[in-house]
Amino acid sequence: MTSRVARALLSAAGELVEALAPLRFAKPVAHVYQPLDYASAGYRAYVERWGASEREILWIGMNPGPFGMMQTGVPFGDVAKVRDFLGITAPVRAPSGAHPSRPVDGFACARSEVSGTRLWGTIQERFGAPERFFARFFVANYCPLAFLDEGARNLTPDKLPKHEREPLEAACDVHLRALFAAMKPRLVIGVGAFAEARARHALGGLDVAFGRITHPSPANPTANRDWAGLVTRELAALGVAFVG
Repeated sequence: MTSRVARALLSAAGELVEALAPLRFAKPVAHVYQPLDYASAGYRAYVERWGASEREILWIGMNPGPFGMMQTGVPFGDVAKVRDFLGITAPVRAPSGAHPSRPVDGFACARSEVSGTRLWGTIQERFGAPERFFARFFVANYCPLAFLDEGARNLTPDKLPKHEREPLEAACDVHLRALFAAMKPRLVIGVGAFAEARARHALGGLDVAFGRITHPSPANPTANRDWAGLVTRELAALGVAFVG
């Protein structure tokens, strides 16, 4: 039976899909992916298995990567880590309007997502079993949409023009507040500066503390030098013991 918390998270995801569906984005955005729709089975499995109760600490990422959540529906969802560490496989529909260089192959995708391998790989090293991590933590994304230009380059939501960004952020803020209401964390940690800033904006005035860890993207030079050690020190500075 799906728990109260999981039902709230899944309901919030469905409402977010509906809120974002009418939005349109001009060039350089050429392709928009919504994995909460076409990969909803993967996200549902993630929430039902690992998001079934309130949590002490909520991690918030930015938006899906092309070989992570875009493929599996799971935040930072590198296929191998989602399958082998989180124990999740699920059917994934082919989205309409995909870039020919960035097809959605779901759990058959052979490429890895570096951010996901770093994040879930470090969690696996520190905690051993996912149950030990998810006893205290949960990982979500602020924005569920992925944006590609005509050359298949990833475009992050912070780079959108203001008139496109504001309605997107308004809907994502509502969703984040729903996650907070369901999980009641004492601490929300942004994975990167953008996610921290949006969390502070969306949850400002509520009884919650905020922090930030370095994003594990290979585009971030700092993350390419022992991200696992760096994030462990950053969490320690926030008073968070990053060990099972």
